[in-house]
Amino acid sequence: MTTRAGGLLVAGTTSDAGKSLVAAGICRWLARQGIRVAPFKAQNMSNNSMVCPDGAEIGRAQWVQAMAAGIAPEAAMNPVLLKPGSDHTSHVVLMGRPNGTLQAGQYASGRNTLAAAAFGALDDLRARFDAVVCEGAGSPAEINLRAGDYVNMGLARHAGLPVIVVADVDRGGSLASMYGTVALLDAEDQRHLAGFVVNKFRGDVDILRPGLERIAELTGRSVLGVLPWLDGVWIDSEDALALGGWSSGLAADASPSPGDDARGGGHAGRALTVAVVRLPRISNATDVDALACEPGVSVTLTTDPDVVATADLAVLPGSRATVSDLGWLRQHGLDAAIVARARAGQAVLGICGGYQMLAERIVDPVESGHTVDGLGLLPTEVTFVPDKRLGRPRGSWLGHEVDAYEIHHGVAARSASPGAHQGHHGESPAGHVEPFLDGWRQGSVWGTTWHGAFENDGFRRAWLMEAAAGRGRPWRPAGGPGFAEQREIMLDRLADAIADHLDTTAIMRLVDSGLPEGLPVISPEWRS
Repeated sequence: MTTRAGGLLVAGTTSDAGKSLVAAGICRWLARQGIRVAPFKAQNMSNNSMVCPDGAEIGRAQWVQAMAAGIAPEAAMNPVLLKPGSDHTSHVVLMGRPNGTLQAGQYASGRNTLAAAAFGALDDLRARFDAVVCEGAGSPAEINLRAGDYVNMGLARHAGLPVIVVADVDRGGSLASMYGTVALLDAEDQRHLAGFVVNKFRGDVDILRPGLERIAELTGRSVLGVLPWLDGVWIDSEDALALGGWSSGLAADASPSPGDDARGGGHAGRALTVAVVRLPRISNATDVDALACEPGVSVTLTTDPDVVATADLAVLPGSRATVSDLGWLRQHGLDAAIVARARAGQAVLGICGGYQMLAERIVDPVESGHTVDGLGLLPTEVTFVPDKRLGRPRGSWLGHEVDAYEIHHGVAARSASPGAHQGHHGESPAGHVEPFLDGWRQGSVWGTTWHGAFENDGFRRAWLMEAAAGRGRPWRPAGGPGFAEQREIMLDRLADAIADHLDTTAIMRLVDSGLPEGLPVISPEWRS
């Protein structure tokens, strides 16, 4: 076991408790103190990923945390990325590169190799940086997984890391979850758990204080602070719970729409509405974050064909299982809604997997082993190839520069005989076929494999204006900060919240000095 200082593990009582946000805020706060800090997560299970400058693929959260730290993201910051392709299979990305698949039944036996890679990556980062802020996964109290754990307490034990546990007070039950997290751990694991952070609090903190004092008495560990609910602050989501993390409204004068499907805001009564289909294996849903940030644009994440039919713009996002998700689209009548939009000249955008679904035919010997008809809305044919394409392409559209990234097995090409492989919906939409980034546009239907393109402010606003014009909507950008600037503002707000509401002296002591001495062990009756 390594015992050197310079590290901290941020765990959580549940998924989506705010680990990623707190870790990003601590990274930015430490960087402000002149400390060379790097983020780290041993293993992500997520279909939201990013391509680093060196071509490595890592989870989006660690990419943003690297931005918070002011450093270039790299593979070592997320050495293991598991991308679910079904309920029983995950595609493995090891040190930024594809590394086969892992069946659910193989997960326990396959952890040794993954753990070795993760521990080696952390040791490498700690040799190059003053401090490493690690993020856990799920909850450290998932004792059914403890034997092979290398993400939570297993990582803490390997590296001698102090652990702080984040609790989501907005969900309720946070006091019980804090106590229960400690009580479920064995004695050696408990000695690494150094304190708690309460997250997403709204109201008078004095009402909460008696409970926090009691938690400190029962566990022998302090609550290091209470972070308030931060409106308009999000971080690129990792799991399904956090999809649409912008749901509280990111745009300058956002006004969330009512209903379960409402995700985003805009100018009430006149917002440009965007319906994003929530595919079962949705991938890189963060592509629409920039749309949700745009004032006057209301983004909805939905599975309702009527919402798709009535929106100003419809988006088919990326998918980790294109053929399977296309079948699901058809089962739920969403294919008819998309095709009807195209026939009526209403905007449809496909990104990566969504773009592949718009093709005439999909030949997939790699992921599904099937050849199927696409929706027939673009004159393309998609062929899946074994080697994943990872890159950071650059291009332009209507004079606007575009920086993007690509992660895909499916390669789209113009059909040799357009229309030869159309699906059951009939003729392709009318309109001249023209290039669109690396893909194509025909009439009101657009497709590209490029992720992140809409984070380019000029391109995003120009595309929204053209797509809205086809709907007869005179939408114009309202101005204000661009997407990258908004992200920087949010990271600074996180760091400000860390500085204002947490015991930063205690946090710095944990980072500098490692494990506190004398942390007590809780021994409930059930242990005897």
